[in-house]
Amino acid sequence: MDSMDSQVSPSDREIVTSRVLDAPRERVFEAFAEPNRLTRWWGPKGFTSTFREFDLRQGGHWRFVQHGPNGADYQNESVFVDIVKPERIVLDHVSAPKFRLTLTLDDRAGKTAFSWCMRFETAEQCAKVKVIAVDANEQNLDRLEAELARMKND
Repeated sequence: MDSMDSQVSPSDREIVTSRVLDAPRERVFEAFAEPNRLTRWWGPKGFTSTFREFDLRQGGHWRFVQHGPNGADYQNESVFVDIVKPERIVLDHVSAPKFRLTLTLDDRAGKTAFSWCMRFETAEQCAKVKVIAVDANEQNLDRLEAELARMKND
C-alpha cells in the first residue's frame, strides 16, 4: 500500500482530553453556546478571542481571531457539523491545522463527563499539533471550569 495512513490506528490520529466538570451538562453546553461566555474561556491561558461570526447550527460558521500573549493573531474558521443539545458538538476546523473536534457531554449525577477529541487526517498532522495541544487543551478546560463557577454565581 502506498499510504502509511491506512496502517495507522485512529488513536494515532486523535488528541483526547477528558475531565469531570462540577456542573450539569446544560450549563457546560451553555458555556459553549453563548458567544459572550465562550470568548472568556476559549483558548489556552493568556489567549483572548475576537469573534467575527458564531452560528451554532449544523452548517453554521464560527470565525474568530485568537490573540496570543506574544501579540500574534491566529485566524480560525470552523463549520458546525452536528449539535445535539446538551450532549454533543461536532465541528470541522477548516483553517490550518485541519481537524474534526467532537465535544461530548455525559451526565454524571449533576456533574459532566466532558470529552474533547481532535481527529486529524494523518498521524503526522496529529503528532505536530500534539506537542502544543495537549497542554493547551488542559489550560482551556481550566478556563472553562472558571467560567462554569462564574455562571453558578450569576
